[in-house]
Amino acid sequence: MSFLSALFRRTEMVPCTVEINNTFEALGAHVRFDGGVSVRPGDEVLVKGAPVEVPYGEERTFRRTAIITRASGLERAWTRATGDLEFMELCEFSFSERAQA
Repeated sequence: MSFLSALFRRTEMVPCTVEINNTFEALGAHVRFDGGVSVRPGDEVLVKGAPVEVPYGEERTFRRTAIITRASGLERAWTRATGDLEFMELCEFSFSERAQA
């Protein structure tokens, strides 16, 4: 990989399956890419298609197309270097002895 190619980003369109759960047991959305495509640190994914709404108590699956924008080599290195620090911002720690109301 040359230095110049490491600076530029590229995109690819990939068919995918979107699974959405809105039940008492699970609330979430998962994207599964066709063809063994993987997403690496720094990559961005945009799933194309109309917005969906899944009523409570249901699970639904949709076929969509995802646009994956691959991170450049520099962006990938930065993401790996700073990822642990950003994760710690999401954690909440409490060391107080008083009970929370």
